[in-house]
Amino acid sequence: MKISVVGAGHVGEMTAVRIAEKGLARKVVLIDIVEGIPQGKGLDMFESSPIEGFDCEIIGTNGYDESKDSDIVVITAGVPRKPGMSRDDLLKINSNIVKSVTEEISTRSPDSIIIVVSNPLDVMAYVALKVSGFEPNRVIGMAGILDTARYRSFIAMEIGVSVRDIQAMVLGGHGDTMVPLPRYTTVSGIPLNHFLSDSQIDAIVERTRFGGGEIVKYLKTGSAYYAPSSSVVEMIDAIVNDKKRILPCAAWLTGEYGIDGAYVGVPVKLGSAGIEEILIIDLKENEISELQESAAHVKDTMKSLEL
Repeated sequence: MKISVVGAGHVGEMTAVRIAEKGLARKVVLIDIVEGIPQGKGLDMFESSPIEGFDCEIIGTNGYDESKDSDIVVITAGVPRKPGMSRDDLLKINSNIVKSVTEEISTRSPDSIIIVVSNPLDVMAYVALKVSGFEPNRVIGMAGILDTARYRSFIAMEIGVSVRDIQAMVLGGHGDTMVPLPRYTTVSGIPLNHFLSDSQIDAIVERTRFGGGEIVKYLKTGSAYYAPSSSVVEMIDAIVNDKKRILPCAAWLTGEYGIDGAYVGVPVKLGSAGIEEILIIDLKENEISELQESAAHVKDTMKSLEL
């Protein structure tokens, strides 16, 4: 298994090292346009291998030739959010970057699966889909896993229980219109409303929607990278090991949930072929309405693209 990570910033470097440490690839290629950065970080990662006990080859490069015949390509390249910026503010800058990256990787790795992390996530996944010409099941956006992880973390903090016992799912676009589903949230199978009042749940839902911005405000000069990289690697693990995981990911919808022609976070079965099935779960009228509203925001953003 060969995996390329485009973008050697915080998310990219953390993704690369986690892939290596978990033994998910025999070779990891770390690509960045800044001379010396991917080479230095790649070498530093590999020098940790005798201690961490992994045998993965890690190559840092400024070009794309080393990525040839990759099985999976992760796109993290782009400008991170700064305080006061929304994900949509990054649209023009990052769409040009993702377009260029996709052209390079789709030529060299035509059979690969692309995982998009760059923001605004749902629209950048659309850019990668259109530019690559790949089947939609092979172009996936990382969003729902991260949003769900934040949601589960906030619940664990509020209740005082292990995060491992919380099962939950956040759907919709990766932004302020995301759709957490308290009705599908349980703690070891026990409904969430057994532990929290409606007002407490509403507060957690609101914090989840703005969870990324909360971190941006603290950091001031960048955005989150520990949780995003963990989320990517969970997807990679499901694909590499053909685990058939049911995970919330940004998928290209063609009528599911009444949404056509947009990337939206929904539950999918993730395996060696990428998205192997889009699951249709029972949603109440207000939940469907929120999901469609989230998709409408993604579509509005897509209209301003020039591809």
